[in-house]
Amino acid sequence: MKFYKFGPLCCISNTNFNPSFYPSELKLLFLLALPMGFSPAFYACSIPPVGPNKFTELGQSKFNNVVLVPTAQKWSIAHDHTLVYKPLRKHNHQSQHLSFTDEFYIKHAQRLDEIRNVFSEVGEDTLEGLMMIDAIQRLGIDYHFKEEIEAVLQRQYMKASTHGESIQDLYEVALRFRLLRQEGYHVPADVFNYFKNKEGKFKQNLSKDIKGLLGLEHLDHHEATVVGHTLEHPHHKSLPRFMAKSFLKDFQGPNGWLTVLQELAKADFNMVQSIHQQELLQISKWWQDLGLAEELKFARDQPLKWHMWPMAVLPDPSLSEQRVELTKPISMIYIIDDIFDVHGTLDELTLFTEAVNRWDIAAFETLPNYMKICFKTLDEITNEISNKVYKEHGWNPVDSLRKTWMSLCNAFLVEAKWFASGHVPKADEYLKNGVISSGVHVVLVHLFFLLGHGITRGNVDLVDDFPSIISSTAAILRLWDDLGSAKDENQDGHDGSYIECYIKEHQGSSMENARQNVTCMISDLWKRLNKECLSQHPFSTSFTKGSLNIARMVPLMYSYDDNQSLPHLEEHMKSLLFEAFPL
Repeated sequence: MKFYKFGPLCCISNTNFNPSFYPSELKLLFLLALPMGFSPAFYACSIPPVGPNKFTELGQSKFNNVVLVPTAQKWSIAHDHTLVYKPLRKHNHQSQHLSFTDEFYIKHAQRLDEIRNVFSEVGEDTLEGLMMIDAIQRLGIDYHFKEEIEAVLQRQYMKASTHGESIQDLYEVALRFRLLRQEGYHVPADVFNYFKNKEGKFKQNLSKDIKGLLGLEHLDHHEATVVGHTLEHPHHKSLPRFMAKSFLKDFQGPNGWLTVLQELAKADFNMVQSIHQQELLQISKWWQDLGLAEELKFARDQPLKWHMWPMAVLPDPSLSEQRVELTKPISMIYIIDDIFDVHGTLDELTLFTEAVNRWDIAAFETLPNYMKICFKTLDEITNEISNKVYKEHGWNPVDSLRKTWMSLCNAFLVEAKWFASGHVPKADEYLKNGVISSGVHVVLVHLFFLLGHGITRGNVDLVDDFPSIISSTAAILRLWDDLGSAKDENQDGHDGSYIECYIKEHQGSSMENARQNVTCMISDLWKRLNKECLSQHPFSTSFTKGSLNIARMVPLMYSYDDNQSLPHLEEHMKSLLFEAFPL
């Protein structure tokens, strides 16, 4: 909900790379961000000594997982109509879906067996096994090899725990460290002590370790390309399937399994693309049958864009039904945001919120027709999802789902009142409300129930209460959005953003200082989110990664250009949905 003039959005660097870093710090950046493709923020957090977070995921069935997604484009009336139906109408998804032959599937199965055989052959080879896992994960095909990957990592963890870190190869130590930590194993940072001098800084001679550091000097063209890609898209903050094509271009090496893995990844990409195309047909039909685009012409009409959230958060191809289901509440977050943002009067919005808080259809009889239609649709979607969860998992989540919508509308109303009165809140007050109006809690509560993992009274109370693993992601989204939507120094007007609140509260603070402060806050929130993901908690791995993937998706969803378009998002849409690999 926007209460001031909207300003142009812009991007920030994921790595915050600064060439003025001290030499050892610069080397550390390349050590952590390049060979492993990992963000330095991941390692900066303090992790308690816990073992791998191996929550047993029960209730695996066809209706078992859901998605992510945050709120609508906060406080903006811009409509990205290029992201709506046109791509759906230009492509014959059905014919592409049916184009795979029996021979294709046979070859695909053979390649899977070949890679599994290689795993068994190199399993005892520490480095090659780790390199295989890294490549498979970056290509987004790790869901085929869960058991093989777990077996290798378990051996590596036990070996390191028993014998300590005796390896003196920087690349191997760094790679093992990242792969184990991202899967929930506690690996202490002192494994890098061998590579540090007495002052605790990384040794100068590490700059010569091209493989471990991708040194800054004497890079050939391929190495320079990899450096550029990794700085722009740190692995830990990127979505593997979104970056798979780029990684395939950089995919070089002497290993005999590389060719097989490349062919497997290309075939798998095309198969998953066909699944996503079928999902778009379902969503397009659902959205058109719903009729909201006709009834609420002031609201956004972007089902394709909305479905990109579930695609990012649930990359497993088997979770197709969950991706489709989660697109429905995601669409309502955007629609309700537009009601508060661009159409409703304050009196109407107050009555709307009061009716949602009572969840009473009769209370909407006195409201405008467009609000009746919106609430009727919201009620139907909530009941539909609740019934499905109850049938699959034996728990009716309707109370929890309704509470999340109540909280969202209450937060939207707070912002509407700020707009009406011209009040600019304190920065902390703004952010406290903003993490709720982000919509992240709504999506992750739906995700929790649709996954069906560990549904107990205690866990339901925990997820209802906005735990840190949710609030950290919500704050990242809100601040990222605000960092882009803050006005430029040369512009007139104001923006309803954390930056605007911060500048008013801290008299004399410049726009640049405020933006730097927000950038640091986002970095700290990433550290907190990393810590939550690695610490012991009652949530499943799928839920944890869902929250993490929301944060990863945020820059893609909020990197607007001067025309208020999302060129990077559109590029990924075309690549993931309509540009297949030639086989």
